[in-house]
Amino acid sequence: MSIPENIQQLKKELPKNVSLIAVSKTKPAADLKDAYGAGQREFGENKIQEMAEKWAQLPKDISWHMIGHVQSNKVKYMAEFVSLIHGVDSLKLLQEIDNQAKKYHRVIDCLLQIKIAEEDTKFGLSTTDASNLLKSETFRSLQNIRVVGLMGMATFTSDQTQIKQEFGFLKSYFDMLKNSETANFKPTVLSMGMSQDYALAIQSGSNMVRIGSKIFGERE
Repeated sequence: MSIPENIQQLKKELPKNVSLIAVSKTKPAADLKDAYGAGQREFGENKIQEMAEKWAQLPKDISWHMIGHVQSNKVKYMAEFVSLIHGVDSLKLLQEIDNQAKKYHRVIDCLLQIKIAEEDTKFGLSTTDASNLLKSETFRSLQNIRVVGLMGMATFTSDQTQIKQEFGFLKSYFDMLKNSETANFKPTVLSMGMSQDYALAIQSGSNMVRIGSKIFGERE
């Protein structure tokens, strides 16, 4: 099937309340144009430089999602245009995003990445560290960022029970945080689920999925 057909198929399948982020990392701008032509407006990249190059080439009504691990020193390259940063895993990183957003008179939306997988390769905060971060005076003083929810990646395994438990854990924590809104913490987004596990993620309460290979085909 073509990229537009894949997009249309997914949009039919996904519940209305679930946002589809087309993960376009490593794919050429021509592929993104195909997806754009099919009505897709939200794209996810995991390298800031690649995302900035595509931003420069493609229509300006695209929402760019940074879904990879973010190094503080690279934030300046996306602060002008990024719509949502998924992988925020420290207060230091939030302070840098706030600092760079200020220069463009923007408020940048972010998700806290919570470590739910049992793999050492996955980044993220523990729920204790995330709660402490959200309660801290330093966080509450930041005016150019807004934490709009949580992101998590399940263990890469065929054990559906384990994946379900990990997603369930994140959903429970998300629900618990809903009552602790502040000026810059408005939890509405729960980003979990990728090409291999998005159906389970949606069953578990996800309202944002990050899908690449099911749209663009396997990566080289």
